[in-house]
Amino acid sequence: MVEGLSIPRVTAEEADRKRYLSQTLLRRMHLSPVGDPVAYDVAENGEITYYYDPAKVTETPPEQWYRGDLDLKPEETEAEVAPRVLRDPMTLPSGAVIEKMGAKRAASFGYYTAERLGQLNYDAGPEPAAYNVKPDGTTVYFFDKRMATRRPLKCVVCGQDIRYKRKMCRACFDADLAVRRAEGDAYREKSRHMNRRRVLFFDLELTGVYDHDEIISVSICDGTGETLMDTLVKPRHKKKWNRTEKIHGISPAMVQDAPYLDELVPRIKELFENADNIVAFGVSTDYSHIKYIYETEAEREALHEKTRCASIEFVRYQSEHYPDLVHASLSDAMALLGIEWDGVAH
Repeated sequence: MVEGLSIPRVTAEEADRKRYLSQTLLRRMHLSPVGDPVAYDVAENGEITYYYDPAKVTETPPEQWYRGDLDLKPEETEAEVAPRVLRDPMTLPSGAVIEKMGAKRAASFGYYTAERLGQLNYDAGPEPAAYNVKPDGTTVYFFDKRMATRRPLKCVVCGQDIRYKRKMCRACFDADLAVRRAEGDAYREKSRHMNRRRVLFFDLELTGVYDHDEIISVSICDGTGETLMDTLVKPRHKKKWNRTEKIHGISPAMVQDAPYLDELVPRIKELFENADNIVAFGVSTDYSHIKYIYETEAEREALHEKTRCASIEFVRYQSEHYPDLVHASLSDAMALLGIEWDGVAH
């Protein structure tokens, strides 16, 4: 017990093991303790070191970071400590008082010269927050960045007008968009000489998006539009999937008489084996679940090399032709391309 506090005495090693913080460490980290210390130690010279719970600290205000009186005794509170005395105060015409400080200390407060703020693309505020005096007697004023006004950023291409999109002004953005659109259209219109029957489009519905979730629907068609597989799947382990049911509309009752995935695997493998390209919208999720029908990593890698993501191509098309649209779900793609369907989209 020390000074009326019922706290244990610990060694420096014990304090470190328990992650306790001394006042010295707190000061270096710009933190202040909240409440009483949780332990103490006494050095050979009789000096007492108090330790504090790291979960009961708060950030010290910046204006107190460089005070010399932060090593408070446990019974002292912030209200009992005298306010910091300003160094070489200067009174401005408005009556505000600022102090003298070096450039590094000013920066720690977020104070910069008007020239430096200009380099950061800010206009300095009306009054300085601190000052310094150069060896030649010239006074340098520091301004609070929080009170500064951010200038509009300039176009990275022409450097003249303010930015519109992609860090470019409207004119430069439109010129760049025209080039990207022409290149994209040429890329999409280029013939790949593919056999449409060897291009498959597939979609899965799942009980969820995690690895432990299961497939409950498989749909596959080829590039001619012919449906090769469209079936519900009965999961082996999952009994309900309330959250995803609201999305795809497939309930546990609907899959009770459906085949298990194991029964469908031979046919799925046959279709994939005869395909040159396998396309899905947002292929990463579908691939991460369908790959487990293969046992070896080599087989999974072979499948992955065939997979193509339609959503990536749609996002490129959308950014080139409809740059103001940002959402890119499958429903968005179908609506934008004028594709209609009956019933539930999934």
